[in-house]
Amino acid sequence: MKRKRVVVTGMGVVSCFGTDVDVFYNKLLAGTSGITPIDQFPCEEYPTRFAGSVRDFDIGEYLDKKQARRVDPFTRYTAVAGKKALEMGLLTGSAFEALDKTRCGILIGSGMGGMEVFSQGVQTLLEKGFKRLTPFFVPFIITNMGGALLAIDLGFMGPNYSISTACATSNYCIHAAAEHIRNGEADVMLAGGSEAAINPIGLAGFVACKALSERNEDPTKASRPWDKNRDGFVMGEGSGVLLLESLEHALARGAPILAEYLGGGLSCDASHMTDPRADGLGIKICAEKAIADAGINKDDVNYINAHATSTPAGDIGEMIAMKNVFGDRMMGDIKINATKSMIGHGLGAAGGLEAIVVIKAIQTGMLHPTINLENPEEVLSGMNFVPNVAQPHKVKVAMSNSFGFGGHNSCVLFAPYAP
Repeated sequence: MKRKRVVVTGMGVVSCFGTDVDVFYNKLLAGTSGITPIDQFPCEEYPTRFAGSVRDFDIGEYLDKKQARRVDPFTRYTAVAGKKALEMGLLTGSAFEALDKTRCGILIGSGMGGMEVFSQGVQTLLEKGFKRLTPFFVPFIITNMGGALLAIDLGFMGPNYSISTACATSNYCIHAAAEHIRNGEADVMLAGGSEAAINPIGLAGFVACKALSERNEDPTKASRPWDKNRDGFVMGEGSGVLLLESLEHALARGAPILAEYLGGGLSCDASHMTDPRADGLGIKICAEKAIADAGINKDDVNYINAHATSTPAGDIGEMIAMKNVFGDRMMGDIKINATKSMIGHGLGAAGGLEAIVVIKAIQTGMLHPTINLENPEEVLSGMNFVPNVAQPHKVKVAMSNSFGFGGHNSCVLFAPYAP
C-alpha cells in the first residue's frame, strides 16, 4: 500500500511569549529573550533562579474552569495548544462536526508529567496524611492524561497515547502520529508535547544534576548555544502542538496547508544516562534514518533547527554528528539556529515548539537568530548559526533535532508543500 502524504494544517503554542503563533515567531525573529527571574515560588537559595516561564496564562474557554483549577499546568497547556491548532486549521463549527471522530487521534506527550500535582500531593501526604490526598492525584500526574482529557473534550476516538522520551518527546510523538496517518489508520492527528516543570521540585532536580546555567546576574544572556562561555541550559516550559492530516483529507475540506511532513528518524545512543556520545554516532544514525524515511537526497536539507541546549558537551556532539552526515555543506550551505537561546529548553515540549518554528521559517522565508553567540567554539568555525540577527532563507527541507536523557535521538523533516 502506498503511504499517504502528511501535511501540517494547524499549529498551537503556549510559551513564554504567549499563545499566539505569529507573536511567538515575531519575538524570536526580533531576537527577544523570554528568560526572566523565577517569581512563582521562593528560590533565593537555589544556584539557578531564572527560566523561560509561561506568564499571564489564561485558560479562556479552552477548558472547563472547575477542571482547569484541578489539573496540572501541563494539562492546561495541552488543552490550549491543541485547540488553538484546530482553530488555525479551520476545524471548528460545522467543519469540526463533520469529522469522523473515530479517525481522529492525539499524541501529545510530556517528559515530566504533572510535577506540580505530584509535589503538592507529596506535601499533603507528609503534612496531613494519606486520607487527605486527592483522588485525582494519580490521574493528574501521568503523562498520558493531557491528551486523554483533550480527547474526551473533543470526542476524538482514534489513536491516543503519550510517548515520554525526555527532551525528545515531542518529535517522537510527531513521528508516531504521522505514521498513523501514513498507514491509513487516521485522517487527523494532534501531535506534540507539553511541559510544566518550573516548580521547586523540577528546578531542584536539574540543579542536582548540575545541568543548569547559573548566570543569575543576567538571565537573558544565560542560554548561549555554541558560545565558549556557556555554562548549562535554561529551563523552559509550555506546549507546541501540530495539526497533522493526510493530504487527501486536507484537500477535501479545503484546509490551509502550512507545510508537509516528509519523514522522521529515531535512534538510541546506548551510551550514557545523561551525556551524549562524544562521536555523535547515535545522532548520525538518527538523521540518516530520517532522510531515508523521507525519500529525499541529503543535499535537499538546507536548514537545521538544532537541539542546541547550551551545554558544553551536547552542542559540540550534535554538530559533529551533523558534519558527519552533511559534510562540507555544513560550512555555510546549511543554516542552523537555536530556538532555546531565547525561550530556554522546553524539555518534553521542546520539539513541538521547534516544529512550529521550522514551519514558520518555511512560511516566512526568515530564520530567527541564535542570540548570545558572541564567542563561537573554534571547532565549529565556518558554520552559519544565524548569529544574533535574523536572516532571510528559502527553506527547501528543514530538519528539526531533539535529543533526550537516556540517549533518545529524534529528527523530523518538513518542507514547503508542493502539490
